[in-house]
Amino acid sequence: MQHKVGVIGWPVEHSVSPQMHNAALKAVGLADWRYERIAIPPDIVGHSLRTLRDEGGFLGLNVTVPHKQAVLPHVRPDEVALALGAVNTIDFRDNSATNTDHIGLIDDLHAHGVELAGARALVLGAGGSARAAVYGLKQAGADVTVVNRTESRASAMLAHLRRTADIRDVTLLTLEQAARIELSLVINCTSLGMWPHGDSCPWPASIPFPAGATGYDLVYRPRRTRFMELVETSGGRAIGGLGMLVRQGAASFAIWTGLQADVDVMYDAAEAALPNDDES
Repeated sequence: MQHKVGVIGWPVEHSVSPQMHNAALKAVGLADWRYERIAIPPDIVGHSLRTLRDEGGFLGLNVTVPHKQAVLPHVRPDEVALALGAVNTIDFRDNSATNTDHIGLIDDLHAHGVELAGARALVLGAGGSARAAVYGLKQAGADVTVVNRTESRASAMLAHLRRTADIRDVTLLTLEQAARIELSLVINCTSLGMWPHGDSCPWPASIPFPAGATGYDLVYRPRRTRFMELVETSGGRAIGGLGMLVRQGAASFAIWTGLQADVDVMYDAAEAALPNDDES
């Protein structure tokens, strides 16, 4: 009998998750497992989940944009999914759901030797990935500041985290104010710099980047972003976001299979599947 898992989104053709998961499944000898892409329009999410579970033979799913919030009423979200207000992993065997995005980020930072306990971290953005970053960083013991272009959206994000996860003591500043702090880590959780808009950067040239700070860019296409170049020009260490994608996927893999994925195998497969965007 074949075991099927996959990723749903709209669009989803760009996802490299099938390549990295199928490589990981092969590496652990699960020849009867397959990971697929499934494009689902936003207006039929609930119906599609039931069909994939009851008729499609799927054991579980990853969920990507724009469905991470839309699936919540149709599954049993755990405390992490509720705190983040979003789901990225579903296990149909008990209809449970969680979010492994924060695991992917924190595990990748640790894998790069970034010390988080007591670190002064700045999160740029207030969307779903920023929420996961704040949640994970606070759990890891970092001192967290948030900057977002729309202050009200960032305030709403922090209010949600206070209410759902009792996360407090997160500072909300302007970028000019945050740049004056002695920061050790800056995480770009915005889409600025993502292909095909590789010339954009979340940190304006008019504001000096904190000298020597590590910069982590959740963007992984292009592999080297304008933000990463700025970090290195300022004497810091730049890390791209492909490792977060891989490690959040590895956490999903463990939920479905009960086995630990080979992260190096997943990373190599994901990297090989990414297009070469020479123009970026």
